[in-house]
Amino acid sequence: MTPYMQMQKEYQAHNTMALSWLNINILYYTYIHYMKQDSWARTLHLAFQCIGVIYGDIGTSPLYVYASTFTSGISNVDDLYGVLSLIIYSIILLPMIKYVFIVLYANDNGDGGTFALYSLISRYAKVSLIPNHQADDAIVSNYGLETVSAPMKRAQWMKKVLENSKVAKVTIFVLTILGTSMVISDGVLTPAISVLSAVSGLQEKAPQLNQNKVGYSFAPIILLWFLLIGGIGIYNLIKYDIGVLRAFYPKYIVDYFKRNGKDGWISLGGILLCFTGTEAMFADLGHFNIRSVQLSFSFILFPSVSLAYIGQAAFLRKHPEQVLDTFYRSIPGPMFWPTFIVAVSAAIIASQAMISGAFAIISQSQSLGCFPRVKVLHTSKLYEGQVYIPEVNFVLGLLCVIVTIAFRTTTNIGNAYGICVTSVMVITTILLVVVMLLIWRVSIWLIIPFCLVFASIELVYLSSVLYKFKEGGWLPIVSATILLTIMGIWHYVHVKKYWYELEHIVTNEDMRELVRAHDLKRTSGVGFLYSELVQGVPPIFPHLIQKIPFVHSVLVFVSIKHLPIPHVELSDRFQFRKVESRTSRMFRCVARYGYSDTMKDAKEFSSSLVECLQSYIEEGHFITNTQETEAETASIVDSNTRTRKTSSSTVYIEEALRPSETTDLIQPRISSYSAHSSGRINEDQPLSIVEEKQFIQRELQKGVVYILGETEIRAGPNSSFLKKIVVNYMYSFLRKNFRQGEKAFAIPRQQVLKVGMVYEI
Repeated sequence: MTPYMQMQKEYQAHNTMALSWLNINILYYTYIHYMKQDSWARTLHLAFQCIGVIYGDIGTSPLYVYASTFTSGISNVDDLYGVLSLIIYSIILLPMIKYVFIVLYANDNGDGGTFALYSLISRYAKVSLIPNHQADDAIVSNYGLETVSAPMKRAQWMKKVLENSKVAKVTIFVLTILGTSMVISDGVLTPAISVLSAVSGLQEKAPQLNQNKVGYSFAPIILLWFLLIGGIGIYNLIKYDIGVLRAFYPKYIVDYFKRNGKDGWISLGGILLCFTGTEAMFADLGHFNIRSVQLSFSFILFPSVSLAYIGQAAFLRKHPEQVLDTFYRSIPGPMFWPTFIVAVSAAIIASQAMISGAFAIISQSQSLGCFPRVKVLHTSKLYEGQVYIPEVNFVLGLLCVIVTIAFRTTTNIGNAYGICVTSVMVITTILLVVVMLLIWRVSIWLIIPFCLVFASIELVYLSSVLYKFKEGGWLPIVSATILLTIMGIWHYVHVKKYWYELEHIVTNEDMRELVRAHDLKRTSGVGFLYSELVQGVPPIFPHLIQKIPFVHSVLVFVSIKHLPIPHVELSDRFQFRKVESRTSRMFRCVARYGYSDTMKDAKEFSSSLVECLQSYIEEGHFITNTQETEAETASIVDSNTRTRKTSSSTVYIEEALRPSETTDLIQPRISSYSAHSSGRINEDQPLSIVEEKQFIQRELQKGVVYILGETEIRAGPNSSFLKKIVVNYMYSFLRKNFRQGEKAFAIPRQQVLKVGMVYEI
């Protein structure tokens, strides 16, 4: 073993030990975090806002649940007790107990959703398929890790299993993007079922109107909607049959299944629609807090929706033949039109909430390399997570119209909708169990009943809706499969490309040979060479030098890195390292973003980067080469620093040479640059801090050039037939038909320099 390899091993052992102390009991962390934050006045204000943002979907479910449950009519009015009991206890167990009082605590620094769970797990265990973990990422202020004095063996075992098993990593990733695909499918189905159910009331008052001629009124007052449906529920309960309150006795559930057998199980596909939109409470948590959601759900949504279902059941006890249009038939005459207007408004809000959620999820997926590049427009200066994607909006709208025309009724759409809802719930349960074992470190005697209760309920509901595969259930499976394929292919090649660059990384020795072999000269201006590597110089650089033996006076290798957290503070944004020597004016910069952060435009980005670069020079100018190389190696060498076998040789992925080797580097001294901005690298004395900062500022004013690698990815000649199809054709099609790099980074065309290169992966 060489001295360098020995040093790598020692540093890796050091980092492993250090990171092992960065695990936290998240229940403790969350408790402290939330006890210190918002006052009760702000919490109540947020609770009021919750009503209009995250409850539109679950709040409009009374429009269609009974119609979707009793598709063939009510044969026995006593079945209403069992169905009402199932509705009430399903809402209590799944949305309330599981999500509102358990799942919300598994947030990622305040953000929720499937990707939030994945990013939370990624911080505590290296499950990412792209090996870009760095020890110093853990000191980012929002990273959210804390130390514990006595880590549980089970948590360490889970961490080891996740990190050492490729199957486990792939499984967690596939579950995440599958859940994402289902939520995106929700964005198609929610407008179809909600609005179609809302406008169906016109057939009562104006049957001569065609649904396509109906205009929509935009009066998004969800609170008024809850007051209306709650009040109507009380009215129906008193007027028709107060005896339906006996449905709170769960024995009626058992009687219902005994009486109906298989038909009772099949009807669960309609009953589950009572908790559609539950995932929105978790996914949209980022703009609220846990207490606000708990208050608004417990004291506004649950009483109102429960009363609506109870009142409809009382009405159906007397009028079972009107089950297909229960909601509007049960409304008192004078209240019909006000309720209709609010119903349509609530349905539109519910649709918009899910569509906006789909936009946010796709934006997060893209930032983590799981979705092809699309145009993301940030619609709010206050909330960075609020985005709009024109291409996706067009596709969702087109699909929504097609689904509405093709299915026509809410029953078949409900079958499709149910698969999306229950699939996401099951996936959330699986990921939450990982969080419980790895992060919360909950007793196994609490995890087992959690799984037995919630997973069993969700799987029973899922099995019921899958039974109706031919009656609409195929739609979300087909759409999710398409989305899963797109995301899987894109991420697969993304990972392969990253590994290729990591295996062909340019070391300091390579840089020295490059300078000698090509008589490297400097030209005026600042160059930003973009790379996905978070360490080292990418292989595109020597390819560039072979074609054009010039580099800019100031050259920065820029890597955009998305950390597994929602946001990165500006003070933690840029991380710099020197390349070759501290006087070469070649730097490596990792620009760190959270998956919900907004990317600045090119001009603002370059200004911020250069400003931070000057601060870096001022603060670290007098650090010796040996000290910086040693510190860099210590911070970088982790799971990414490993030995990988290739067909020709063993490649050692390294960030810097041993401290003893740094004196052998070519150290270009560029004091003469103050007189002229181009020429061969010489070995004059380094500039002072003030002179160096002035020099960089002058070069910035001369212009910035953004160097992008136009890499063509091909499968190697010995690759399998399937891999060649995936890489050479399917990925190539996606890359050519989605946005290119300069558009994604908002770089002006006149400042782009593209370097073509072929990667055989």
